[in-house]
Amino acid sequence: MRLRHSHDQRAPCPPCVQVKRLCRSPAPDWEPLRFNVLRGSDNGAELFFTYFLRVQRIAYGDHASQFGELSVPAGDTLGAVVVIHGGFWHQRYGLELGRPLAEVLVADGFAVWNIEYRRIGGGGGGWPQTGEDVLAAIEAVDLGPVVTLGHSAGGHLAVWAAKHSARVVGAVAQAAVLDFGRHITARALELCAEEQFAEASPRALVPIGKPVVCVHGDRDEDVPVEQSIGFCAVEPQAELVVVEGAGHMDVITPGTEAWERCRSAVGRLAREC
Repeated sequence: MRLRHSHDQRAPCPPCVQVKRLCRSPAPDWEPLRFNVLRGSDNGAELFFTYFLRVQRIAYGDHASQFGELSVPAGDTLGAVVVIHGGFWHQRYGLELGRPLAEVLVADGFAVWNIEYRRIGGGGGGWPQTGEDVLAAIEAVDLGPVVTLGHSAGGHLAVWAAKHSARVVGAVAQAAVLDFGRHITARALELCAEEQFAEASPRALVPIGKPVVCVHGDRDEDVPVEQSIGFCAVEPQAELVVVEGAGHMDVITPGTEAWERCRSAVGRLAREC
């Protein structure tokens, strides 16, 4: 698969990527990004791992949270992935959670669009604004067909986007919030009113109409694995992957079995598109 070339000489975009100008922002530049991610502690001392990405920050709207970070491999691409971070839709969590995944996927040969969106808790989000931002971000950069990869609340958005965006060919849901009516209803009510569950909850939108791979640890302390089990029981194109001994953050921690299962699912869906 090759991405579409841009003929816009105003923007220093790499070959095969076309950025749609949806807002009056300066042409983006490619910059090296160095960042640290907290991975745990050892005898009380916090342990950080350092990652490096070459990214292009692109705004898809006028709000401070309407932007993303685009990273592409040096040569031909195997496909494109939209990474959607979690954090129960709260403002205090951002797209930095998706950067380690982007680094791995770019090295694998994928173009990666790691997106931010308006969130609740003072970030201008809620429903339908949060969902609308995800759809706008997917449309803002022309990467051809995309696989959405989302963690926790981002998994909710990844599956929701698969239902509503023609660009999305499939979704990998990592420890995803999939049924607002069970287990996590109190948290879902922070995002939207109960009468909006029918339009916001993936369980209520079945069939999604695209393949969905649900990867979930059986020791998830934040989103019960039953969220994925129940969704896959009713979604005809869903595949359930339960990782024994894995917790909520293992699915977004490179090097873990849970992450490798997500990585494999992304590659499989991208090849099938």
